[in-house]
Amino acid sequence: QVRVVESGGGLVQAGGSLRLACIVSRSTSTFAAIDWHRQAPGKQREFVARAGNDRNNAYADAVKGRFTISRDNAQNTVYLQMNSLTPEDTAAYYCDAWDYIRHYWGQGTQVTVSS
Repeated sequence: QVRVVESGGGLVQAGGSLRLACIVSRSTSTFAAIDWHRQAPGKQREFVARAGNDRNNAYADAVKGRFTISRDNAQNTVYLQMNSLTPEDTAAYYCDAWDYIRHYWGQGTQVTVSS
């Protein structure tokens, strides 16, 4: 069973930064992609960023230029550096690790951006 654990959320003022971490219990190199998604209250879960195993990263339009995703295979961790945060970024952030067969989700970490 693969475990996925997110951390790094918190309360930050608009314009501030946070770095989220997604730690998986198996080598990150065995996953085709590890994504970050988020879900704001009353809204559907949405894609935020992808760290592909082929080093091709992808971002939602809403976060391009502000968020950066990176992999540290030695630490089995994927990071999401979030800069220039706005209240619209307030959400629970979830990590999704896909190993070509299954998706493994974490429990999420809350990010709250105050205006």
